[in-house]
Amino acid sequence: MRQKDSPDTHSSPLPVRPLGRTGMRVTRVGFGAWAIGGPDWAAGWGAQDDEDSIAAIRRAVELGINWIDTAAVYGLGHSEEIVRRALEPLPDRDRPYVFTKCGLVWDETDPGSGLRQIGEPASIRREVEGSLRRLGVERIDLYQMHWPPKDGTPLEEYWQTLLDLESEGKVRAVGLSNHDTLQLEAAERLGHVDSLQPPFSAIRRDAAAAELPWCAEHDTGVIVYSPMQSGLLTGRFTAERAAALPANDWRSRNAEFTGDNLARNLRLAAALEPIAARRDTSVAAVAIAWTLAWPAVTGAIVGARSASQVEGWIDAATLTLEPDDLRDIAAAIDATGAGTGPSMP
Repeated sequence: MRQKDSPDTHSSPLPVRPLGRTGMRVTRVGFGAWAIGGPDWAAGWGAQDDEDSIAAIRRAVELGINWIDTAAVYGLGHSEEIVRRALEPLPDRDRPYVFTKCGLVWDETDPGSGLRQIGEPASIRREVEGSLRRLGVERIDLYQMHWPPKDGTPLEEYWQTLLDLESEGKVRAVGLSNHDTLQLEAAERLGHVDSLQPPFSAIRRDAAAAELPWCAEHDTGVIVYSPMQSGLLTGRFTAERAAALPANDWRSRNAEFTGDNLARNLRLAAALEPIAARRDTSVAAVAIAWTLAWPAVTGAIVGARSASQVEGWIDAATLTLEPDDLRDIAAAIDATGAGTGPSMP
């Protein structure tokens, strides 16, 4: 797949925003390719049909989405391969930016042995070559460190490696995912952090307290993940569905999907229904638009496992919540006690 240098080749009928200083202008929502990695790895979402995944990606692009976020670890390489398959037949003018991540490594000879958080420069260089090959591209548009490593590699070493990959033309821009403000500060002293990818939703709001203000101050783009809290804020999730999640779906082991947390989260989702009704849209779109209402947020990564799921949240790409909407959501957050963090942009 040939890479393009000009951001103008990634035009979209949907509204776009500059991604920090990268020169890329991205739609307010991007396609998240976590779930399409499939089952049988530590953070899998259960069984997934690859043809449905390809149809979902192509529908998102058809509707104007101009970026895809994936990671080498999603499905242990499978998600990146599906992204390549979905994009290969598209004409150049329709091909979106492709963002991916490094730093989570698995044993190819024993995939079930678990994941390791590695920052060693040689490992990152092996990973980028693997992602380039699986994605079928000559350059990755945004390359992100997935998590702070646990192998003892100092931040300065792994961040310098990403900056070197940018200088060498392997990647266009570099960012951090799941890093805090102290880590962002340390990285920025070496070279500009083009983007941050934090978890952020009306349930998981902690990034609004520190990371979002830091990014606004430093002209760092922000692409948030799990804006629908992995399905809880779609308006279609139920306690029965949570109880029936298969063992190979990571959500079956997550605290937000059980007990009092689940009850609070579902009450919050229900409180979004009247807002969705008066805006003539879906609960999912309202949940995503809430994250986009925070000024520092450039875009939201939204997953889909079928074309119909894309159609269920695409309104978020153009939806701007009104002050009354935001006040009602803040009141619902306070009333339900769901999640943690600031509740009002």
